[in-house]
Amino acid sequence: MVLMKTLAADTQTTALPDVTDPSQVAPQDARQLSRLFFEQLAVLEEGTAEYSYARNTLIEMNMSLVRFAAGRFRSRGPEEMEDIVQVGMIGLIKAIDRFELSRETEFTSFAIPYIVGEIKRFFRDTTWAVHVPRRLQEARVQLARASEELRSRLGRTPSDKELSELMSLPEDEVREARLAANGYNSASLDATIGGSEDGEAALQDFIGAEDAALELVEDFHALAPLIAELDERDRHIIHMRFVEELTQAQIGERLGVSQMHVSRLLSRTLARLREGMLTTS
Repeated sequence: MVLMKTLAADTQTTALPDVTDPSQVAPQDARQLSRLFFEQLAVLEEGTAEYSYARNTLIEMNMSLVRFAAGRFRSRGPEEMEDIVQVGMIGLIKAIDRFELSRETEFTSFAIPYIVGEIKRFFRDTTWAVHVPRRLQEARVQLARASEELRSRLGRTPSDKELSELMSLPEDEVREARLAANGYNSASLDATIGGSEDGEAALQDFIGAEDAALELVEDFHALAPLIAELDERDRHIIHMRFVEELTQAQIGERLGVSQMHVSRLLSRTLARLREGMLTTS
């Protein structure tokens, strides 16, 4: 049950609902109430009891967004879900603190990227740089202990055979664990790996290749707003031609017009986009 609660006597603030259990508010109701709470959060003084009430209620009302985002990572197992949800809450709080109604966008659309981004950052900072099977992760720990023990005992780096005997594992599994251990840490492409006649060399100088399509990224960014300015029919024709890869005859059949008419429409639209791209450039 929602009761009315007056937050302040200031003329800029209004009465806010007293939500007795914000976490139980249905998502549709939460969207409507969130806008009201954001309006007041923008005019309330930070640090006051009223401000804390509005902010905390927003957090609890929108916890369903965290659960929804965390559901994308359920394959990682139930043992990690609690941590994932906790990290997702940090993303939700950041979204609430940075959201502005003047953006003219739904808070849901604004918050989800923050929540998912925080979860992915958690994985990046706390897990392996490259995903490897759990058995190999465990074998890496065992390998490190066995290597240290044999190194101190023998005074040298132990062989795979010596490690396999101590670890009670076949030699091929020891080699596999050693290889998998390389996935625990990653190196920056800008990392210096040694000197050269021209000075220090970076890892990126020796691996990878130029991606010719990379130059198209800027063009795609420039083209997107131009396509958004087209009317619905022209956008639909562009989609059918270049996304669905239909012929002009097939497009004409869908629209109920001749192939010649489709050709004229396409030519006109492409000329408009081309002119817009040149102006942007």
